[in-house]
Order: sequence, then structure tokens, then C-alpha cells
Amino acid sequence: VRADLLKGGVGTGKKQQCFVCFSLSSLLQAGLGSTEGQLRRSKCMKKELSLCRPREEKSITREPDLILKYWVLPPLLLYFLCLSSITEPFQDSSSWRDQNSRMGFLLLLLLAFTFIPPDPASSQQCSAGPTSLILQFADVGADQWIPAHQRAPGSLDPLYDLVQSYLNIVQQNPLPTELLKDALNDPPSANTSQILQYQAGYIVCATIAVVYFVAMPLIGLSICCCRRHRRCGGRVKAYRRSLICQRNLLMLSLFLTTLVILVGVICAFAANQKVKEEMEPGARDTRNTLQALRHHVSGISRGVQLAVEQFAVPKEQIIRDLNNVSWNVGSTIHLVLKGSVYSALNAMKSRAQDLQNSLHHLQIIKKTVQRLTQYQDEMESTLREQKENIISLLEDPRCTYCDSALSMAQGLELGVNYYKVPSVERVLRNLHGLPKANFSEMILQANHSFNSFPERVTVKMANIVQDLKKEMEKATKKVQSIAESFPILDHTHPIHDILVKAENMSHTYFKEVKRYEKYRWIAGVVACTVVLLIVICNILGLSFGSCGLTMREDPSDYESRGEAGAKMLITGVCFSFLFSWLLILLVFVTFFIGGNVQTLVCKHWANQEIYKFIDTPGNLPPSMNITQLLGLKKNLNITTTYQQCKNGAGLWEVLQLEDSYSLNDQLSVTKYTADFQKLLDDFNLTFEDILLNADGKQDLRTFKESGVDRIDYASFQAEIRNPVVQTSIEGLALDLQELSQVQSDRTVSEQLAKESQMLHKIQNTTVDIMTELVETLKESIYFLSTMAPNLQTQINDMETKVRFVENTLPIDVHKIVRKELACFARKEMEYISLYLNWLRHVLTGDVASCQPLSTALDNGRVILCDRIVDPWNAFWFSLGCCTFFLILSIIFAIKTTKHLRPIRHRLISTGSEETYPFHIPRVTSLKL
Repeated sequence: VRADLLKGGVGTGKKQQCFVCFSLSSLLQAGLGSTEGQLRRSKCMKKELSLCRPREEKSITREPDLILKYWVLPPLLLYFLCLSSITEPFQDSSSWRDQNSRMGFLLLLLLAFTFIPPDPASSQQCSAGPTSLILQFADVGADQWIPAHQRAPGSLDPLYDLVQSYLNIVQQNPLPTELLKDALNDPPSANTSQILQYQAGYIVCATIAVVYFVAMPLIGLSICCCRRHRRCGGRVKAYRRSLICQRNLLMLSLFLTTLVILVGVICAFAANQKVKEEMEPGARDTRNTLQALRHHVSGISRGVQLAVEQFAVPKEQIIRDLNNVSWNVGSTIHLVLKGSVYSALNAMKSRAQDLQNSLHHLQIIKKTVQRLTQYQDEMESTLREQKENIISLLEDPRCTYCDSALSMAQGLELGVNYYKVPSVERVLRNLHGLPKANFSEMILQANHSFNSFPERVTVKMANIVQDLKKEMEKATKKVQSIAESFPILDHTHPIHDILVKAENMSHTYFKEVKRYEKYRWIAGVVACTVVLLIVICNILGLSFGSCGLTMREDPSDYESRGEAGAKMLITGVCFSFLFSWLLILLVFVTFFIGGNVQTLVCKHWANQEIYKFIDTPGNLPPSMNITQLLGLKKNLNITTTYQQCKNGAGLWEVLQLEDSYSLNDQLSVTKYTADFQKLLDDFNLTFEDILLNADGKQDLRTFKESGVDRIDYASFQAEIRNPVVQTSIEGLALDLQELSQVQSDRTVSEQLAKESQMLHKIQNTTVDIMTELVETLKESIYFLSTMAPNLQTQINDMETKVRFVENTLPIDVHKIVRKELACFARKEMEYISLYLNWLRHVLTGDVASCQPLSTALDNGRVILCDRIVDPWNAFWFSLGCCTFFLILSIIFAIKTTKHLRPIRHRLISTGSEETYPFHIPRVTSLKL
């Protein structure tokens, strides 16, 4: 490593040193099999690691000790190595030796620490889903909200504002708290002077109405008497130039007055009809609001019960998880431990196969060597005899051209000696009777036992699963007790009773209201009709009068249309005097009722002064004390309560029940999961599976000590590399065959051919068989020689793996079970926690919401004030304007009547203002 570092660029700059450090760290990390992490930066001083975890069924994450072991210490040690390599060229030789020792120690520490295998059970953690847990609960409060009413904008809105401004002028006093207090607590003690002082504006208006009520009939009677004596309402006595201007001004004033009265009566008609249209729907909406509010209050108990019953949602989810938890635990055990178990089983299988193959090949070697030695003995005598015969034949003088084959014939002898090869008898004796254990059955059984972990865990966890299900049933009963002890139900019963009484009383009350509203509407229509009749009389009078004045040539002439106009105006005046006192009576009665409702109730209802009056102690009698009616321990502030309800608060917060009922204790997760958690904590699961039994261990130990790895396979290999015969028998046979064909001596030729045939026979019968045996022997020797050097290591490694699995399997299973059950418990606790949080929100908000109460109060104000009182007040205001403008109409009508009739005396002016009466007889037949 140090040499690589020096090669990497000592003295060539810090960037290269950092690159060397980074490369070495990356190589070591890769060599350790760390495929999850990779170094993100190439700076030696600031190495950062980013773990990239793929999503799996069970994510294997690194705990702090593993992070320290694999991702913190190795880079630190490598950093010191880099630092020492950078500073090494600047040190003397003695320092180099010390530095070499330190570097060697650090490197050994790094390798020893890093190659310690991690504990698979300790690195296994809870599976992490991509999203958080979600439970879908029913909406238990969706049908309990009261719709808010609003007055629809209309054309009479400016009139409503004008009337309210007028009433604010009439009644400028604040809410009479002392007067109301006395009236509510002790009605007989109410101070009359306080009432008159508060109603001063209305008293002034009443005075005006009384004056009008008395004066108008008297004035009308007086005018009638005067008219009877021809003192008023007659004709103009004398003509003047200013009469035309005066007449036009009077007619214009009468027309404008009539127009104002017409607009007023139209508004009165519209307001009167608006009251009628709003009265019945208002009564119906009031009943519906009371009914909806009663349903909301009575539905609180039903909503609480439904909310409590929603515990079935997490319960069903937990039951589903309980049905799968044992299989999941077994699958996790199998997933986490399969690497080490399968590795041990594969090692066992390989060593068992090595044992079987070694026995097989050793037996082959033994049998093959025995046969080869037999063939060797036979071949040795045969080749010696054959060699002598061929050499003597080739040396015969009669054999021509035979010297070339003589050298090959002299090499006709054996090239091997199989008596020299090592014996395998001792090894076979050591392995005699092996294997005693049935390794195939043993491995198959161990593999099946490990693969059936999910089923085995399911069987062992069956009892605890049933116990946990029983605990869920107990938790259900505990949750059910919340519905029985929830305190809001005790405080809503009085509200429900009050609403029932109000709803029952409203039926009778609204029937009476409907009947009296019919009479009011008829009176309003009659009054408006009378005013409209007066308007019609004025309009017809002005129309006929204008037409008559246009058609009349002489002011003193009689004209029927002008006379008809004058009579229509007088008729309107008569109607005005006849009905004005009734109109002012109707106006004042409706004004006094509607005005006081607006200024005493609606105005202070809108600005919440009424709520403040109710909140003041002592203002209400004990029978109307809301705190006592609801059975609360603390005084209830209506103003604050209204605002809280309007902002969406619940009855829990409004009634301040947290002091009398601990909702935190009732909705504590521990209360419902303590026994559940205890069962999981007390549960223990143990497995003591044996991979290798005693016979198997003894067989492998015997195999290990048999000496198969101490056989001199080099001697075998050296011997089997030698040819069976030193010369080629086939080549020598072919040479002899060719020589037999060129011989002149027939006897020599026949003998050469015979020897050639003999050599072919030896080759085909013995040499080929021995060659095949040598090939067989070569295969066995190759297998054993390849296996033998690693035999001790492989068997030791197998024993280590098996011993490690057998020793750590119970511990790892226990750890995995504990972690899996902890994950399971945490997940189920989250389900229950989600439900309890939802239940808290529902109980304090949705089901027991206070907002319908504020909505009902707002609806009551809208129905009474905006939809009924406003048009009611607009009616009397419009009719009152018409009534008072009748005074001007009477005056202008009487004045105008004189100008619509013929003038009694015509006046002539001659440059001065003096006039002289004269009379000219009427000429009717003269045509000019």
C-alpha cells in the first residue's frame, strides 16, 4: 500500500495525494462488498458518505455501530495513511522506519476491523413505506350543520337604510340596562319616569301624531262649514295678471306633492307585500332553524356514539395485520438469515460431494493401478521376447535395408513402472464405511426446515395472536366507555329541553302571527288604497282642470271639464280629511312597534349589546341563568361564547369542560395499548435447528484426517506422463511391414510380416487398454490433486459456517423477532394514535360543534330584523310620508280648485292698477 501511495504521486501535489486516498478508500470499500454506499466527494479532509438504499420488502439499514465500523473508521485510517505518505519524504531514515511500523499497524487494524462480518440481525430494521399511515373515517358531523340565512339584496335596501337612520335620530339612548333589569327581575318596580325618558323620541312622535289625529278632522270639519257658507273653496272674485303665474305654481306644487305621495304609496304597497311574503317563510325558517338546532343538539350523543364506533376502522386494520404478523416475522427471519444459512448448507453439500467423489476416485485409482500393474507384468515378458526376435531378424545378413528399423526395435521396452506410484490403501482404509451419515437427507431436511420458517412461526405465534385479538376486544369496550362518560351530553340535555319547548310554543305562536298578519296586511292594503285613491283624484283633477283651462277662452266662462277637475280635487280633499286620522293612527301603531323592535332589539342584537347585558351578573332572574340551566361550574360569558362559536369552536371549549373531565387521560394511547404492548414484550420465539448431526460431523472429520490431501500426487502425475512403451509399436510395425515387401529372401520377408502382425496385436490388445486405463487414472488424479490442497481449509470453513449458524441462529431469531414485533407494535400504536387524535378532534369540534348555535342566533336576527322588521318599518315610514304630505295636498288642492272654476268679475286695467267692474252680456250666436 505504501509503495502504491509513493507511486501515486508523493511530492507531486496535494490534489494527487487526495486522489490516491480517494481511490484506495473506494477500492477497499468495493473489496469489502459494500454496494450500498459510495463516496461523493474527492477531498481527503472532507469525505462524506451518502447511503443509497433501494426500496425493498425489508430494507436493511446500517445501525450506528455499522456506520462507525464501515464508513467512519476506514476513511479516518486511510487519511492517516495519506498524511504519513505525504510527510514521509521529508523525514530521515530512522523516522521512516518508525513511520513504516505505524503505517503497518494502522493498515492491519483497518483490515482486521473491517473484515469482521456484520450481524445480519442487528442491521435489520423496520420496513419504511413511501407514505405515512392513513385511515379513512366516516364523516359523523356532516349532516348537522345549520345553513346560514342572508337577506337577498333588493330595491328597497336604500329605504331600509333611510328608516334606520331616522330611527337612530328618534331613539338616541343606549340600551336601558337598568330598566330591563328591573322589568325582568321585578316588573311592578319598573320606574315609569325611566320608561318615559327612554321613549322620549317616541313620545314626541306620539304627540305629533295626536295633534295630527285631532287637528285634521277639526280642520276638515271647519272647511266643510266654511264651504257650506261659500267662504272658502269658491271662485276667484276678480281677475289679475298674476293669477296665471299663481295658478301654474299651485298646480305644479300639487303635482309634485301628488308625485311624492304616489312614490310613497308605491313603496308602502311594496313594503306591505314584502312583510307578507317574508312572514310565512320567516316563520317556517324559524321553525326549521329550531328543529335543525334541536337535531344538532340531540345528534351530539348519536355523533359521539358513531365516532366511538369508528374504532372499528383501526381495529379491522390491526386484525388484518395480526393475521399476517406471524407470516411476516417468519418471512423476515428467512430473508435476513438466508445468506448465512444457505452458505453453510452449500458448504456442507460441497464437502459431502467432495467426500463421495474422493471415495469414488480413490477406488478408481486403486483398481486402475492394480490392472495397470497386471498389464505391466504381461507386457514386460512379451515385449522382451518380441524385442529379441525382431533384433535377431533385423541383424540377419539376409535382411536387406533393415538397419533403419534396428534403432526402433532396440527401444521396444516398457516406459512406465506403476509399482512406483504411491499406494492409496491407507487412505481407503481410513475412509472405509463412509459416509455413515445421509448427507442428502440431512441437507434436504435442514433446507426444508429453514424454508418453512414462516409456517413454523405461524404455528408458534397462534396463541399470542389470539390473545392480542382478545386485547383488541377489551380496547373496544374501553373506547365504548367514552360515549357513556362524555360530559357534554349532560350539559346538552337542558338545551334540548329548551329547544323542544320553544319549538312546541312556536307552532301556536306562529298560527296567531299568521292570523294577525292577515289583518295587518288587509289594513295596509286598505290604507294604501285610500292614499292611492286620493292620488288618483289629484291626478284626475289636475288633468281635467288643465284641459278645461286650455279649452276656456274667457276666464269667466263656464267649462265642464274644468269644473270636473275642481270637483275631483275637492273629492281628494274630502278623502284626505276623512281618512287621514285613520292613516296617522295606523302609522303610529306600526311605527311604535317596529321602531322599538328595531332600536331596542335589532340594533343591540347586531352590536352584541344584548349579549353583554346577559353576561352582566344580576341582570337576569335566576330562572333565566344560562350557567345554572346548563349545570356548569363556571359562569358562561355569552359574548365570548358567541364569538367562539362563530369562529368554529366546539362545546368542549365553550363550556370549559377540561377542568371537570380529563380528555387527555381518556384518549391516552397507553390506556388502550398497555396490555397489548406487554403481550408482545413478553413473547419469545426460539429455534434450535441443527444443520449437521454427529455422524455428519464425524464423517467430515474422518475425511479431513484421512490423509487424502497428503498423497504424493506429483509421483502419480510424473508416472502417467510417461509413455507405456518407449518406442512407437505402430511405427515399428509399419516399418517391418514395408521391409517385408522389399526383401528378396522369402523366408525373411515372411518372418518380418509375422513380427509386424504380432506388434499390431500387442498394440491393439494391451497397449490401447493400458492407455485407456492411464487416461482414467489421470482424471482421478487430476480431481484429487485439485481438491487436496484446499481440503483442510474448505472443511474448516464449512465447520466454521455451520457452527456459526447453529450458535447464532437462536440469537438472531430472537433479535429479529423482537425487532419485528417492535415494528409491528409501533405500527399498530400509530393506528390507534391516529384514531384517538381523530376522535379528539371530532369530540371537541365536529360532533359537538358550537357553530350551529351562533348560526341559529344569526338566523334569528336575520329573519326577525332583516327580513320582517325592515320592510315593516319601511311600510309605516312610506305611509307616514304620504300621510303628512296629504296636508300639502289639501292646501294645494283647495287653492288650485278656485282657479279651475270661472272668475266672477273680469277686471280691466288702463295703464294703472285701478280696476272697474263691468258686465258684458254673453253672445252665443254671433259668428265672427
